[in-house]
Amino acid sequence: MTALRIDRVRAGYQQIPILHGVSLTLNEGEFLGILGHNGMGKSTLLKTISGELPLSGGDLALNGRSLNALPQYRRARLGIGYVPQGRRIFPGISVRQNLEVGALAAGLPVSTVDAVVADFPRLASILDRPGGVLSGGEQQILALARCLCGQPKVILLDEPTEGIQPSIRDEIIDTLQALRRRRPLTMLLVEQNIDFIQRLSDRMLSMVKGTLGPADLSGEHDAIEL
Repeated sequence: MTALRIDRVRAGYQQIPILHGVSLTLNEGEFLGILGHNGMGKSTLLKTISGELPLSGGDLALNGRSLNALPQYRRARLGIGYVPQGRRIFPGISVRQNLEVGALAAGLPVSTVDAVVADFPRLASILDRPGGVLSGGEQQILALARCLCGQPKVILLDEPTEGIQPSIRDEIIDTLQALRRRRPLTMLLVEQNIDFIQRLSDRMLSMVKGTLGPADLSGEHDAIEL
């Protein structure tokens, strides 16, 4: 069954078009990876799906329901979970409070946090620490866990390997694979790291200048890996 449908979507920044009629279908339980260099429109696509950027054309639907006219908070409550590039955790509040924000933003009780923490043992011992003192890798794990506190139907994951060490990359892969075995997860992942995206994705596409095509696995992306 189709979870997310993107049909001829156009979007950009003010008068600058970035996405040029992007279409794709994401099925329930599927992990779809989009590979591409910086500036090709990958993050713009996720921002448009989440509602951070407005559509300038085309259609978006989650489980058959149109998202076109809905603000970002309504999309979150319907099941769009967004882990943005740069994480955007709240540095001045604790790890637990960051997680509680994720639950409340989706209209769920803060008790949802406890079940998510059980899936992220690295966070269990640092729940009282401010988010701002965590390492980059810990902040990425926190951002992912915060998203899952909203019990999303579709996870939008933007450049999760940026600025983190290889051991944390492996931990994120292992965690997502374990979660996927225990519960239904659907994810749209954008990345530059070929190894990361290959290990997680059921299928892959490439984005070049705001359009989607077959995945480019030629190795050209290796030069810009972090």
